[in-house]
Amino acid sequence: MKKRNVPSQERHASVTRHQHAHEKNRCLRILRQLSAYIDDELSSSICQEIRRHLGDCPNCEIFVASLRQTVSLCRYRSIPTLSATDRALMREKILSTI
Repeated sequence: MKKRNVPSQERHASVTRHQHAHEKNRCLRILRQLSAYIDDELSSSICQEIRRHLGDCPNCEIFVASLRQTVSLCRYRSIPTLSATDRALMREKILSTI
């Protein structure tokens, strides 16, 4: 039996994307609260709602796992020192985008 040659992008999409059984707006409401959820800053009732959603939504569950890993990596990474010139340039670029 010959193995079908599937492009890696298509293969990746089929592995990580799942059908939604609910409205995408529900995911957006949850996603807006994830940072506070991960930092344990929400009430227990909101945390329960998020946990229920994550149990029903593999896409959001994958996203939360990725976000937790990113936060963990950033938490233990040393902070680079910037020169006064670099800080001023960065500040100028940030303010120009507002």
